[in-house]
Amino acid sequence: PLAAAVVDPHGEIDLTWSKFIANLVLGGVPVYHLSQFEETLTGKVYFTHHADNNFGALLPSLLYLRFKRGLDLLGCIIALPFAIGILAAAALAIRLDSPGPVLFKQPRTGFRGKTFLCYKLRTMTHGHAGPAFTKEDDPRITRVGALLRRLRIDELPQLFNIIRGEMSWIGPRPEAVSLAEEYSAHVPFYDYRHAVRPGISGWAAVHQGNVANVDAAKEKLAYDFFYIKYFSVWLDLLIVIKTARTVLTGFGAR
Repeated sequence: PLAAAVVDPHGEIDLTWSKFIANLVLGGVPVYHLSQFEETLTGKVYFTHHADNNFGALLPSLLYLRFKRGLDLLGCIIALPFAIGILAAAALAIRLDSPGPVLFKQPRTGFRGKTFLCYKLRTMTHGHAGPAFTKEDDPRITRVGALLRRLRIDELPQLFNIIRGEMSWIGPRPEAVSLAEEYSAHVPFYDYRHAVRPGISGWAAVHQGNVANVDAAKEKLAYDFFYIKYFSVWLDLLIVIKTARTVLTGFGAR
């Protein structure tokens, strides 16, 4: 017996096939939209220039958006007592390792396209010029900075961004304004990723890690679209689990 079927509704389906599909549904056989099936397999959602029908489907749940804000604040209340001790130890290690400020502050594009000042622990040598993104084996990264990045401790100051409503625990990673502007100019529908608050960790972050060029940004965007389309507490919990794996393995830590 047939367990399930996948149908491309944009393909040529004659009357015989349409009746066959209808009978499958009446017989209790699940029939999936081709794009939905591909999204489930890949964890990505792609936009094309003919994706006008997808915009409604990709509108994030406004109810969960509000509920998640409460969860974010509750998480901060629980995490802050532990985070303060870790931040103090990390700050001391940074100061002993290299000259410069403890905190790194950078304007980034956030929720609904608004610019905000994102906080991180400094993991690079101070005052050395370079690209807005981190390269593989970037020589600017300090010894302590490499460890902080691998364990994601450098992101802890973003708890204050969460408290201020600029970020969430989970969401698309906020890009530097210059990078966001470049991607927006070259990648169709890029700005749609700002429909939810950016996060300390996210669906793209646990699958792909950091990216720099436009082609890689398109793949990252597909992960971001998947997150927005299936925006839910269950997906957030899955990302939390995958983030723990990321911290343990160092995947994507650059």
